[in-house]
Amino acid sequence: MSDFSQKMDLRQSQSLVMTPQLQQAIKLLQLNNQEIAEFIEEEIAENPLLEKKETEPSENASDDNASSETNEAPREDFDAGSAMADMGSGGNTNFDKLDNAFENSMSKPETLREHLLEQLHVAFDDRRDEMVGALLIDQLDEAGYLRASTEELIDKLGCSEDRLERLLTKMRGFDPTGVFAHDLQDCLALQLEEKGLLEEPTKILLKNLNLLADHDLKALAEKCGVNETYLADIIGDIKSLNPKPASDYDHIVIQTAIPDVLMKKLPKNLGGGWRVELNNDTLPKVLVNQEYYTQVSNSAVQKKDKDYISQQLSSASWLVKALDQRAQTILKVSAEIIEQQDAFFNYGIEFLKPLTLKDIAEEIEMHESTVSRVTNNKYIGTPRGIFELKYFFSTALVSEDGTSHSATSIQTRVQTLIDEEDPLKVLSDDKIVDILKSEGIDIARRTVAKYRDALHIPSSVQRRKQKKNKLKD
Repeated sequence: MSDFSQKMDLRQSQSLVMTPQLQQAIKLLQLNNQEIAEFIEEEIAENPLLEKKETEPSENASDDNASSETNEAPREDFDAGSAMADMGSGGNTNFDKLDNAFENSMSKPETLREHLLEQLHVAFDDRRDEMVGALLIDQLDEAGYLRASTEELIDKLGCSEDRLERLLTKMRGFDPTGVFAHDLQDCLALQLEEKGLLEEPTKILLKNLNLLADHDLKALAEKCGVNETYLADIIGDIKSLNPKPASDYDHIVIQTAIPDVLMKKLPKNLGGGWRVELNNDTLPKVLVNQEYYTQVSNSAVQKKDKDYISQQLSSASWLVKALDQRAQTILKVSAEIIEQQDAFFNYGIEFLKPLTLKDIAEEIEMHESTVSRVTNNKYIGTPRGIFELKYFFSTALVSEDGTSHSATSIQTRVQTLIDEEDPLKVLSDDKIVDILKSEGIDIARRTVAKYRDALHIPSSVQRRKQKKNKLKD
């Protein structure tokens, strides 16, 4: 008898196949309205059956909803009609079943706003602080100055004076140095203070910049109580500064974000509550030109021509359907966020409640990863200002055992690890990631690098050089 035997095992398993259309659907969900508008322009240029119907700013949402209202609005107080119409048939656009992210390949230079928001996320763990901080960023002018008075800001932002002063004290230390200054004098003072050059004569000079502008150096030297040689050194220090911190970012002006979603208070005669809709001013309506398809397909003689026009119809119909699904998903998530944070919108920042992606996902029966894609890089215009959708969620990393770790606590741990590192065995960012993982904190290397930059800690290569030089000394 042979010792060799064969077995046949029949096993059934499920797997999600990432087809090109499915990848495209995920990408569409991640894009904000401005990016979608650019994408649509490219698709229209390539597909003769696609055409764009621009939505006039004067058109109200009810006009759109009349042609594309869904039967399943997220809340009866909300009108969640799609901004897309005439959807066709095609591939799978069901975002709810997706577990794995498809990274958006689009890249663009970082704006000053984005740079400041990154620092904001690291600097503050309290969601209320982050929301007020984001609104403060949007108040900066082209130079990077915050010119509004404390009273104006309190009235506009609806927060306490203590919170405002505490936030500004920290945010005035953000990079580039000089942002959030009240004026030129304040901006220069912040930069000199960072360099350790803000001595008493320099403070006096800053209060008399008009004399410097008039080149009245003799009067300026007398006011500062220094001789002209000392004064020349101070002036040299000032000339090395940047009077417009925002100019370091290719003259990209700080601007209020353009909302992808809008919420409006409904009048009492309509039942009160809130209405949520897509911002049609930034989102064109896409249609499939069936008339043109019929005309071309009837006149096509060769098989390759018939196949081409059929393929274009299928592609156009799928895209319109995918855009409609994207609209419904964004509206559904936004509506639930508004429902959960109703007290904040009615009574102010102090009433913002703790909220996680999982909370929203479970409530609307979607996958958490879908909610994450919807809320990232998309903004909602509210009566209290414009917020990124992700601002409404708590910033906590949860380890496998369910333990929550705040961004601030992780940042502190990174600082401690670097402070205690062996001068002969400097920790790389990857090594820090490994250590944190062993402690139950799952974090990306780029996040460690971001925290390190926020703490003004040099890279491992730079630290190694510094510590070698210290050992030599």
